[in-house]
Amino acid sequence: MATSDLQNLMTNADNLTTLSFTRWNADWRNATVLYEQAANGLKIAKDYERAKIAYEKASKGHEMLSSPWEAAKNMESAGAMSKELRNWTEVGDFFRRASELYIECGRSQPASDALAKGARALEDSLPEEAIKLYTDACEILEEAGVEQMAFDLYRDAANVYIKHEKFTDAASFLLRLGLAADKCNATNTQTKAYLSAIIVSLYAQDFKQAEKCYNDCSQIDGFLRSDHGRCASKLLTAFKDGDIEEIKRITQSSIISNLDHMIIRLARKLPMGDVNALKTDRDTTKEEEEPLDENDLT
Repeated sequence: MATSDLQNLMTNADNLTTLSFTRWNADWRNATVLYEQAANGLKIAKDYERAKIAYEKASKGHEMLSSPWEAAKNMESAGAMSKELRNWTEVGDFFRRASELYIECGRSQPASDALAKGARALEDSLPEEAIKLYTDACEILEEAGVEQMAFDLYRDAANVYIKHEKFTDAASFLLRLGLAADKCNATNTQTKAYLSAIIVSLYAQDFKQAEKCYNDCSQIDGFLRSDHGRCASKLLTAFKDGDIEEIKRITQSSIISNLDHMIIRLARKLPMGDVNALKTDRDTTKEEEEPLDENDLT
């Protein structure tokens, strides 16, 4: 269909929804059909700006017809058109609105998926907004009691933080993944998440945080007794000893190789910085400790 014909569909639809002396009621049913026809045709013609407008109007039409599911689908399509136009702020707005409409339908999974789609589109251009969308997507699934459906979203959010070198935030998100996995009795996912958080802190050269993370996670018996827990223990010991060869050997192990790709990449670059400084600091601390004088009982 020619672009002019598609524009005529839009014009006719607009006329059906515009009140006048001769039209006292808007005909949203027929108008919405025309908006969708125009939107699909404009998308094929790669006229993304007008396609976006048509999808947005079609979404409004379905809302007026009390069809939030169809309204949400059209709103997602409007978001996809904004992505093609690289209008990043609109991308987030459209996918958030789509999510809200899915919630109206009582559908938590599509609502979360809509936010995740928006987040993936914004990872490079608006990473902070992407994180917010991922976080909200996870919370929707948590509130619905299906935390296991959010595992990949936690990983995606952590990867965005890693990509933008916000390692403390990445480690925190991995710990949140571990907590969600604990609620689902997904022990393997939980212990992998904890080991991953420790690796991220080591990569950031924050040994104290990595050690604290290990100590906290070791309160959970499942982690302490797991292969991931033992791997973390050996890795921290190698760092304390300043044993670069042992660190390299551990990071090449099958336990590390079965973590997520982004974490493997960080692990294989360890150690970062001067690990001998850790050993020197530890030795200095030992030397400064005064020996117990058994004759001094004061």
